[in-house]
Amino acid sequence: MSEERQLLRETVAALVDKHASPEAVRTAMESERGYDEKLWSLLCEQVGAAALVVPEELGGAGGELADAAVVLEELGKALVPTPLLGTTLAELALLAVDDHEPLEGLAEGTSIGTVAFDADYVINGDVADVVIGTDGENLTRWTTFTATPKSTMDLTRRLSAVIAGDTVVLGADPGLADTAALLMAAEQIGAASRCLDLTVAYTKDRVQFGRAIGSFQALKHRMADLYVKVSSARAVVNAAIADPSPTTASLARYFASEALSAVTAEAIQLHGGIAITWESDIQLYFKRAHGSAQLLGPPREHLRRLETQVF
Repeated sequence: MSEERQLLRETVAALVDKHASPEAVRTAMESERGYDEKLWSLLCEQVGAAALVVPEELGGAGGELADAAVVLEELGKALVPTPLLGTTLAELALLAVDDHEPLEGLAEGTSIGTVAFDADYVINGDVADVVIGTDGENLTRWTTFTATPKSTMDLTRRLSAVIAGDTVVLGADPGLADTAALLMAAEQIGAASRCLDLTVAYTKDRVQFGRAIGSFQALKHRMADLYVKVSSARAVVNAAIADPSPTTASLARYFASEALSAVTAEAIQLHGGIAITWESDIQLYFKRAHGSAQLLGPPREHLRRLETQVF
């Protein structure tokens, strides 16, 4: 990782640590817009989070997909609700078809963007100013639309059903679903690593039979297995982002989804009954794991896609 990208990671991590405590995340997810508008402004002003993939000549930071992935991974660690994923994808869609007019507001963070892969479940659809629709082949900009918030398991990610009104054909889809899969995978890796850290910390503090439960060999083995699973999934995701393709995107999504699901399932077990209470943060990670796995195609669909390329 370059020095600049590492600095970006550290800066975002510091902002998250200061402004996105578990209490702040809960407040944000229950707010009217579903995210902390103050934190979003800080991310855009101090980090340029919304401008990372926009070229400098168009008012952006001139970064790469990997830069956006680093930010999403850090946000994913704390389950921070932000409109970054949808906005980044909308920017990439507009750049692909040379429609630059909405980019300034999106890069500044004053406008919110999203891409409708499935009109019934659009990320941040109820707060979006710029909505791009795709059928997998062509992109359209929905100049008018209506959005209805959906009731979902994962309260840290706002989803809406969006109905298009007037639309404008933009051009060919450059493979946005694969790009979305890569960015989502980076976010999932962040959540998996933090959930594992929380679980390890809990097993060091929880005492049973006069010993911290983390000292029992059986639990050490289970957590070691989880560490290997998360580390190997991170390696797959990093390699996929460095060399994006339909194949690597499916690999990243499959491994990241499986890692996050495995970690959160074990976290529920290792925390005991407390993990399923509202007061516990682990239940939020568990819900994020299952909610994220169903967006952009569940793991089994990506596995079938990979199978067609092997057999």
